Amino acid sequence: MSIFRRDRDRGRPRRVSVQEAAVRTGHANAPSGGASVLLDVREPYEWQAGHAPGAVHLPLSALVAGAGLPAHAQARPLVVICRSGNRSRQAAELLVARGAQAVDVVGGMRDWARAGLPVVDARGQDGTVA
Repeated sequence: MSIFRRDRDRGRPRRVSVQEAAVRTGHANAPSGGASVLLDVREPYEWQAGHAPGAVHLPLSALVAGAGLPAHAQARPLVVICRSGNRSRQAAELLVARGAQAVDVVGGMRDWARAGLPVVDARGQDGTVA
């Protein structure tokens, strides 16, 4: 049994670094990456200020209220991110409880930006982490 499976069975998804998240979601130049969806669970004003290109936005508040994943994120592995890693942890736990395969990103978008990974605003210009 893998570590991910044991963590998932306990309702505690595995945590990954921003570097691993970038590989899993295709934001890093890695030949085996890109199969996972980057799910940003921050609030709309945070998303508009800056998010990873190609990320899917679904605020934690909507997820808690019962919102489902967008069609293109369903049945795919999820890498859940927020500003610092707290909300993404909650969201990943909720998603795993609903049967999704999800991990969350330690350090969130703050560490993503510090690592030099791309951040764009709502207009596709250089964004900031709010």
